[in-house]
Amino acid sequence: VQLQASGGGLVQTGGSLRLSCAASGRRFSEYDVGWFRQAPGKERQPVAGISWSGGRTYYADSVKGRFTISRVNMRNAVYLQMDSLKPEDTAVYFCAARRPTVARLSTPDTYDYWGQGTLVTVSS
Repeated sequence: VQLQASGGGLVQTGGSLRLSCAASGRRFSEYDVGWFRQAPGKERQPVAGISWSGGRTYYADSVKGRFTISRVNMRNAVYLQMDSLKPEDTAVYFCAARRPTVARLSTPDTYDYWGQGTLVTVSS
């Protein structure tokens, strides 16, 4: 499956962005999807994840209550709505996909397919 992340940009503190992860090649409904981010000089960290059915979700503590992950399988798309953005949210955001597993949605090593990343910059 090929993944394409989009929707990044420059936004002021307190603003919102919606990231999209579009899939091609296989039915997206067969995959768990995660969002990860990597800031300059830092390791990649999990942000949010959603199971293939949408029945299980994960959010990093730093984004709980501000970010919402959702999916529309008929559109082969997963979204990350980001509200109340902070400068510390600045990073390149990646979406990733994996075959369904009981493993935590937050574990990057369990994902087999990765998109190219989209840059989110939050100005103070």
